[in-house]
Amino acid sequence: MPPVITAGKMLQWLVVTLLGFAVVMVTSAGVSIAGDGITIEGFLGSRVVLYALGAMLVMSLASHVDVKRIAGQKGLFFNKVYWVVGISVGLCLLVYVPGIGKPVNGSYRWIRVGPESWNFSFQPSELAKWVLVIGVAWWGAKRAEGVSGFWKGLLPPLVVVGGVCGFIAIEDLGTGILIGCVAVVMLVAAGAKLWQMGLLMAPAVAGIVYLVWVEEYRMRRIMTFLEPWKDPQGDGYHLTQSLATIASGEGAGRGLGNSVHKFGYLPEDTTDFLFAVICNELGIAGACVVIGLFGGIFFVGYGIIRDTKHCFGRLLALGVMATIGLQALINMAVVTGLMPTKGIALPFLSNGGTGWIMGAVA
Repeated sequence: MPPVITAGKMLQWLVVTLLGFAVVMVTSAGVSIAGDGITIEGFLGSRVVLYALGAMLVMSLASHVDVKRIAGQKGLFFNKVYWVVGISVGLCLLVYVPGIGKPVNGSYRWIRVGPESWNFSFQPSELAKWVLVIGVAWWGAKRAEGVSGFWKGLLPPLVVVGGVCGFIAIEDLGTGILIGCVAVVMLVAAGAKLWQMGLLMAPAVAGIVYLVWVEEYRMRRIMTFLEPWKDPQGDGYHLTQSLATIASGEGAGRGLGNSVHKFGYLPEDTTDFLFAVICNELGIAGACVVIGLFGGIFFVGYGIIRDTKHCFGRLLALGVMATIGLQALINMAVVTGLMPTKGIALPFLSNGGTGWIMGAVA
C-alpha cells in the first residue's frame, strides 16, 4: 500500500518546488556581462543555495512543532505572545540606530548582523509580519466569544496592529498595508463585525493617503502608474522596463538564461521584479507554473484551515495563507503594471534570505 501524503507534506513539497525554482531563476537573473559565468562550484556555494537549504531545514524542523500544544489556548507560550510582539517591534526600531541599521537605496529597512565585511543583514519587518499573524490568532483564540465586542474585543488588536503598520509604513508602505489587510481578514474570521471594520477603515485610508501625499516619490509612482509611457526614461523607467521584459518573451519565452533585460536594464531583477524575468525567459508556461504552484499552496492551505478544529490553529493557518496569497498577488500585479510600483517580494521566489526562512517556518 503506497504511503499516504498528508496535507502538511504536500504543502512542504510545493514550497520546496518554489524554492528550487527560485534558486535557478535568481541565479539566471543575477548573471552579469562582467561576470565569469556560472560554475558548479560557484552555484552550489552561492548565497541563494544556502538560503534555500536553510529555509528547507527550518521548515522541516518547524513541521514537528505541535501548534496546539505549544501555542494553543492552554499552550506553553500562549501568555507570552506580548513579549514576542514587543521584541519584534523593538527590532523594527533598531533599523534607525546608527551602526545597526543598514540603509539601502535611501530606505531604512535592514539590520546589519556581524562585521560590515560579512555583508549580512535581515529585514525585521519580515519578522514582525509573521509575529503579528501569531498575535492576532492568539487574540482571536483568547477572545473566541468576545471579538465581536468593540471596546474589549476588536479595538485592542487594531490599536497594536495599526501602530506597528503605521511605523513600518513610514519606510515600507506596501508591507504595512499587507500586514493591515491580513489582520482585518483574520479579525473578521474571528468574529469581528463587518460594519465595525468598515467604520475603522476611514482613518486607515486617511493615513495611507497622508503617507503617499507627504512623500514626493510615492506621488510620482501614482502618476507614473496612470501614465507609464509619459516619461519612459525617467519616473516611468522601472515599470516600462518590466512590461518590456515580459513582452519580449513573446509568449514562448527566450529560453533559460537568455534574457537581455537583466543586463542592467531591469532594476531589482533578482528580487521584486523576478517574475518579469521568469516571463521573459520561460514565457507563458513559466508564468503558469508559478501561478499553479501558488494555487496549489492555497488549495492545500484551504483544506488545512477547514480541517483544523481548534480556534488558534485555524486562525493561524488563515493568516499564513492570507499573507502569502496577498503578497504574491500584489507582487505580480505590480510587475505586470496593474498596480503602482512598490517594493514587495514574491514569496519563496524573490531573492531574500529573511523572507524565504520566515515564510518556510510559517
